[in-house]
Amino acid sequence: MKNGATVLRSSRSPLLSRYLLVFGGGVILLVGMLFLNITQGDAGLGIQTVIEAIVAPQDVTEHHIIRTLRLSRATMGMIAGSSLAAAGVLLQTITRNPLSSAQTLGINSGAFLAITVVVVFFPSLSSYSLVIAFIGGFAAIALVYAMAGGITASPLRLTLAGIAVAMAIGAVTGTLQLMYEEDAGKLLAWGSGSLEQNNWDGVRFASPWIFPAALIALGLSKSLDLFELGDEMAQSLGQRVRFVRVTALLLAVLLAAATVSVVGGIGFIGLIAPHLMRMMGIKRHLPLLISSMIWGAVVLLGADTLARMVAVGVEEMPVGAVTAIIGGPWMIWLAIRARRGGGRFQSSSDSSSLAALSSRRIPYPVLLAILSVLAVVILLAGISLGSLRLQIADILAAMATGGGEDMTRNIIFNMRLPRMAVAAVSGAALAASGLLLQGVVKNPLADPSIIGVSSGAGVGALILLIALPQINISWLPLAAFAGAFVSTAIVYAVSRRSGMNPGILVLVGIAVSAMGTGIIQALVIKAQLRASSALAWLAGSTYARTWEQLWPLMIWPAVLLPFAWWLCRKLDLLAMSEEVPTGLGVHVVRTRIWAGFIGVALAAAAVATVGTIGFVGLIAPHAARILIGHNHRRLLPATLLIGALLLMAADLAGRLLLSPKEIPSGLVVALLGAPYFIALMRKSAARK
Repeated sequence: MKNGATVLRSSRSPLLSRYLLVFGGGVILLVGMLFLNITQGDAGLGIQTVIEAIVAPQDVTEHHIIRTLRLSRATMGMIAGSSLAAAGVLLQTITRNPLSSAQTLGINSGAFLAITVVVVFFPSLSSYSLVIAFIGGFAAIALVYAMAGGITASPLRLTLAGIAVAMAIGAVTGTLQLMYEEDAGKLLAWGSGSLEQNNWDGVRFASPWIFPAALIALGLSKSLDLFELGDEMAQSLGQRVRFVRVTALLLAVLLAAATVSVVGGIGFIGLIAPHLMRMMGIKRHLPLLISSMIWGAVVLLGADTLARMVAVGVEEMPVGAVTAIIGGPWMIWLAIRARRGGGRFQSSSDSSSLAALSSRRIPYPVLLAILSVLAVVILLAGISLGSLRLQIADILAAMATGGGEDMTRNIIFNMRLPRMAVAAVSGAALAASGLLLQGVVKNPLADPSIIGVSSGAGVGALILLIALPQINISWLPLAAFAGAFVSTAIVYAVSRRSGMNPGILVLVGIAVSAMGTGIIQALVIKAQLRASSALAWLAGSTYARTWEQLWPLMIWPAVLLPFAWWLCRKLDLLAMSEEVPTGLGVHVVRTRIWAGFIGVALAAAAVATVGTIGFVGLIAPHAARILIGHNHRRLLPATLLIGALLLMAADLAGRLLLSPKEIPSGLVVALLGAPYFIALMRKSAARK
């Protein structure tokens, strides 16, 4: 009996030590981070002043600053961090997806769009922003589930659907911000995530919703413990699985919506804190939720403190950008860990659809002829239409003989023709990049903007523009290449350990893309770009492009596309199982490296010229597969034409829809491409 008691005490000892470290250490660190955060700011205030302001406040300026501005900010940071962490725990449990969070499932983006709509169109409803944010967040995650194929969707599929929905919603939000530029400045900074508070209104607004939701979540802890055993087992033990899932989902959306409505879109807290606790051995949901909320507050306060420490001048880095930069590596680690733990991120089921997307076929020469004619028609329409309409006959005459009025020739040759040519070449380059990268990762849902290439190129280009603003623009592509290759090298180095598993590669790319986006947001704030300029760059724009940008851009497709053509036969084999190309003498890893290299270079050239445009590299290859099949040598020319068509049409639509104001081409592509992508995901899910 004595020996049994000794064993029991020894088994409890590690658990007690772990709980003391997690809870005791977390609370101590949170208190320390609270005081450190309050001391940060333009007016340097010491710890002693902070303590005096809290314990024995006086009617002095320093105490007013602390109690009104800084303490409210730190308190909101703790509440927001706890809320996002709790939402992450709930979402990861009910989806059985370790990468689920309010950000990766599109909830934050949906809530932000809903609030933007209220601010722009219905300012009188601002007092109901939480309800609006809840509706937007819930609609977003419902769309994600519908796209991914329901609750049985794989983690990779669910994550891809969430990223796609977030991109599509972001395009709509960006368009609204650009249309209403007077509100865009504050919306841009707030949307990136900011804890800045002018008083205690934000805390008073969010607390009555977040605290009860968190308490209800704690009350569901035992049900959530059983939920992880599987639906059938939980039902056999008397649990109402559907009720628990719906309740937890509503609570997670409410927690995220209440947070977004006050501090904007802050990501990765819902990934970092819960998994940090699971690493510490916390498995049961009651201690998991409590500890995650404590450490979520620690992480967010720490990120905000870091953002304020590195602030330059009056502008400080958005805390959402800091959490993205910190959270990207964390997501990479989670993807690798999940792969080692059970291989739930295999993408063979998705990759098989590369060879099964074709439908009715048009004879190949006829198809190329139709696409070429459409390209010429769009080109002529782009030259003809605008603030001053030109007749087609005058355009053809000027292009054939150089005749016509000086103003007409100036509009054609110096304004519209180079702009449309840049759009065509950039669209073709992005489309070819998407085709190659989809072949590399064996997933038709891959895109340069999703797997980190576009954001890396954007970081490189922005760093050059900020560091050397007077440098010749011809150096911009090289900077974009450097950024793209750095991001790709990170993706490759991490993915190589998993044998270049396509699912891991996509997830690592998403994480690197998030890091790049965070860096871009920080650089935009540092450069103090006007809201409209920042939005145009972030969305991608063909505005005011000239021959000077076209010639350097054309070099890269001209050099690289013949090599891409040569690789096409091997890409056909890569679409099959790993054993087939290996048995036929194809070096799989080497082929993926070369195809990825060419795809990255093409995307970098386009990003350096027109900015970070998404969806072209996703839609054009898939549309070509529907029309042609999976023969890459036939796909490549058609994909180039479709990509050129898509971006030229987007440029034209962006000029005409809100004339005289222009919508960036990247936003138009996203607005046009989102419904297509949603239909693609639904069709693929139904097939499964």
